[in-house]
Parts: sequence; C-alpha cells; structure tokens
Amino acid sequence: MTPAEPAPGQLRRDPLPLRGRVALVTGVSRRAGIGYAIARRLAAQGASLVLHHYAPHDRAQPWGADPGGQEAVTAGVTEALASPDAAVWHQEADLSDPGAPSRLIESAAIASRFLDILICNHARSGGDGPLGTLTAEMLDAHWAVNTRASVLLAQAFAAQHDDNRPGGRIVFMTSGQDLGPMPGEVAYAASKGALASITQTLADQLAGRGITLNTVNPGPVDTGWMSEEGREQCVRNTPLGRLGTPRDTAHLVDFLCSPEGGWINGQLLMSNGGFA
Repeated sequence: MTPAEPAPGQLRRDPLPLRGRVALVTGVSRRAGIGYAIARRLAAQGASLVLHHYAPHDRAQPWGADPGGQEAVTAGVTEALASPDAAVWHQEADLSDPGAPSRLIESAAIASRFLDILICNHARSGGDGPLGTLTAEMLDAHWAVNTRASVLLAQAFAAQHDDNRPGGRIVFMTSGQDLGPMPGEVAYAASKGALASITQTLADQLAGRGITLNTVNPGPVDTGWMSEEGREQCVRNTPLGRLGTPRDTAHLVDFLCSPEGGWINGQLLMSNGGFA
C-alpha cells in the first residue's frame, strides 16, 4: 500500500522540534567540550536540559576544568534556551560509583518531572597505557565509567520512561577504536569499543518501549587534549582537511533526537569527516 503523499505543511520542519522534551546530557563540564555543544544545540531546538558534570575528572587532566566553573557552563546552556517554557538543571555525580547512574536518572527525572532523551557523553580519559604497563585497576576504572555507567544509565532511563510519551532517545558516544590502533589507550579503547558492540543488542530491547538507541563516533575533535603534532596528523588523515568541532557532533545528535531521526535505530554513526 502506497503511503499518502504528505501535505505541504508536513514537509516543513517545526522550528522548535524538541519543544516540551527534556534531555539529560552527561559530561557537560567544559565549554570547549562536545557535551556543552550538544546541550546548547538541544536547547536551541526547544528542549529543557539536565546537565551532568564531574569537575574533579577535568581538574586532574592536562586541559583542566572550565575556567569559569560550572556556573559559566550552565549559563551558556541557559542562554541557548529557545522555548519560553524550557529550563536548565544541573547535577554532579561520580559515575565510577555503581549506584550513581540510577540515582542520577532518578534525581534528573524528579527535577524535570520526566526525561525524553539521554545523551551519554561522559568519558574517563587518562591513567591509561599500552600492553606491558596495564593493571587491573586501569582497566576497571575505564570500564566502570565509560561502559558500565552508560549501560546502567540506559537501563534506568528505560525503567522510568513513560510509554505514553513516545519518541524516547538514547545516544552513546564511542571513539575511533575500530578505525586503527590507539597507542597507549588500551583501557579506553576497550571500554569505548564495548559501547559500539552492545548498540544493536540494547536497541533491540528498547524498541518495544518506543526508545531508539544509537552510538556516535565524533571523530577527531580537539577539545583541548590534542598536541600540535596530533592535530596535524589528524588533518592529514581527514579528506575534508580539517578537524571536527563539537558543533559537528551536536548537529548529528540533534537530528537523532528529532522526530525526523526516529527511524534510525541500533546504528554506529561516524561523524568524522571521512577520517581514516
């Protein structure tokens, strides 16, 4: 049976397609980061935001915490709100704690009344190494935050999801571990690769509840961690001749969360300019 041709009005995109929706974005602790760009993009599409952050992780990294603190991060997202009814909340949580994911979902849902979208953007970086230097503690620390916390967040999100509010969305963030070696980052690559591998299985289980789950590889995006040599190498290996920006990733995540993205499910999507 051929579907009816849409009316002209149905072809026009709602200027605020996420109006009335609420998104929890994890790892929104720096204005230079991907999580911040995603949160601002979703806010500009009409959504309300719950921002998760854990500044102690950033303070321990070479790039450091945001110089303006969480207040500046939250203010930047609030500034992007497009719907008069939208709001921003923020929650701090150490996702290495096994109980933190369920508590974060619960507190976020209480603050905002419901959750429609979950973006697992958080990541543990640093404290890694090549074969010959690895310890069980290194491997466990990356697994706990990057993999275990993401799966538990998805589980808790699905448990509180209101089946009367269709269009639930979950997006995981992976890395370039399947495109080539990641020297010195065995624990990180293993934990991020696990998310890519579990995508179809989780998406299949969630589909019956009207929730899609996809995983995005942002490609080489310099959020402060790249050396000059690393930047030059990534540009050479990217056909488009530039590094990615946080906004590039945010545009794709925005589409996946929109009504138009509802037919995409269980996919690993490369937003990397053809990087190889």
